[in-house]
Amino acid sequence: MDERSAVISIGGEEYELILTTRATKVIAQRYGGLENLGDKLMKSENFEMALDEIVWLITLLANQSVEIFNLKNPNDKKPELTAETVELLTSPFELAEYKNAIMESMSKGIKRNIQSEESSKNAEVE
Repeated sequence: MDERSAVISIGGEEYELILTTRATKVIAQRYGGLENLGDKLMKSENFEMALDEIVWLITLLANQSVEIFNLKNPNDKKPELTAETVELLTSPFELAEYKNAIMESMSKGIKRNIQSEESSKNAEVE
């Protein structure tokens, strides 16, 4: 499992949700940036629209791991998920649970590791 991912099960098969640079660009095109995504999910006009957005995100993020696998294993490719497959193999209850996995994968994807270095800039003056 990638340290940037969260795992969900769809139809008995595990998928890693990964926020890649490619997925970030696609999300930005759809929502105007990652910062607008949460607002869109929380403020969807109706239940059907909210489900559509979650299914779209799950499909996008799960397919990142499929595409990475296929890139690394050109002779043993896996099929990509479709929104229709996600809709058929999940329940609305599961989609609500997957929202947490979406947020987890996104926070891992944008996590920054910041290390401070010793420098004379903050040294004590004697």
